[in-house]
Amino acid sequence: MIRSSRRLHGGSVLAATRLSLGLLLAACASSPSARPIDRDEATAVLDAQVAKWNQGDLRGFVATYWDGPELSFFGRSGLVRGRGDLLATYERAYPTPAARGVLSFEVVAFEPLEYDHALLLGRFHLERQQPADGVFSLVLARQRGQVVILHDHTTETPPASAH
Repeated sequence: MIRSSRRLHGGSVLAATRLSLGLLLAACASSPSARPIDRDEATAVLDAQVAKWNQGDLRGFVATYWDGPELSFFGRSGLVRGRGDLLATYERAYPTPAARGVLSFEVVAFEPLEYDHALLLGRFHLERQQPADGVFSLVLARQRGQVVILHDHTTETPPASAH
C-alpha cells in the first residue's frame, strides 16, 4: 500500500509472473495428493493475518505468504517479490501502531481452483486516524501442507466523497 511512480515496461514482469504461476500450477498438477483449498482454509489465512497485524507482528503477518521467489505482491509500490522484500515494504509503510491501525477483512468472493489453489477476492479496512479502505485479490496455494498467499494484488480505494 505504498505509492510509486515506477512503471512496468514491455510486459516482461507480467509475462514472468504468468510463467511462474503456470510452472507452479503444472508442478502441482502432477501431485497425487493435491486438492482444492476450501473457504474455511482460505478465511483461516485472513484470520491469521488480522491477528498478527493487530498485534503489531508484521513478520508473523508476512509469514502467511509463500516462502520463495514465486511470491508476488502488486500494490502502490509496484511489484514486490519474496517475503524479505515484502516485509521491508510493510515495515517502511507501517512503522508504528498508529500507522498500522486496526485491520479487518471482508470476503467478497471465493473460488477453489484446480489442484491446491484458490482465488479469494475481498475488501480491507484499516481503522486509524485517517482510515483506509481497499480491495484485494489473492491466489492461495498449499506450501508444505499449509495454505499461504502466492499472489496478492491490493489496491487502496479513494474515500467516498461527501455530498
